[in-house]
Amino acid sequence: MRAVLLSGGLTHDFPATTGCLTELLAGAGFDVGVHTGTSGVDSALEDLPGAALLVVNALRWTMTCAGTPERYRAQAEVEAASPSPRAREALGRHLAAGGGVLAMHTATLCFDDWPGWADTLGARWEWGHSHHPPLGPPIDVTVGEGHPVVDGIDDFTIVDEVYSDLRTAPGLTALATAATPATDAVQPMLWAREHGGGRVVYDALGHHPPSYAVPEHREIVRRAIGWVTSG
Repeated sequence: MRAVLLSGGLTHDFPATTGCLTELLAGAGFDVGVHTGTSGVDSALEDLPGAALLVVNALRWTMTCAGTPERYRAQAEVEAASPSPRAREALGRHLAAGGGVLAMHTATLCFDDWPGWADTLGARWEWGHSHHPPLGPPIDVTVGEGHPVVDGIDDFTIVDEVYSDLRTAPGLTALATAATPATDAVQPMLWAREHGGGRVVYDALGHHPPSYAVPEHREIVRRAIGWVTSG
């Protein structure tokens, strides 16, 4: 089996977290091809034919959309990325063929000018509305039931970011939740869905390697890999 992994971007140690994901994918029997850099966006998506899985562990967007902080806009000329029409079509074909998508953490910020990406994930980050508290004290994650990705996994504590107030699709069912520390507002941290003929899991956790070292979270990611590729 082959997995295509898109990695890279600003403000995160993507090489380290991609290493964590690559280890889990290899343990599940996948041959992993990692694509980095702004050119990696197109090369990853265009590498999908014949692959069972697309993993997005990246922060790649236009960096000029409404609400984007100036500190990012100033780097747009070097760091911005937008998938080509050919790359976008490749994702549609991947899903239609039953391919899986595992989207980690910053994936909801990616590809802001591509509505089809938000439709695939079931959510998007909206600058000026979505937010997260600083990485700091451990947070409590409540794990649901009724799905193979989470059944039998206990609630757990983790040091990670609580992505808050994402624009989510109607009817989205959270498989794990956490509360925004300042407000106690409950936020969806994990969900699984079928879209376009394929299976998709979004996991809002995974900011840094310690997140993958938590046994319960590690098991969730392992199961997510299995579920999205067994449809």
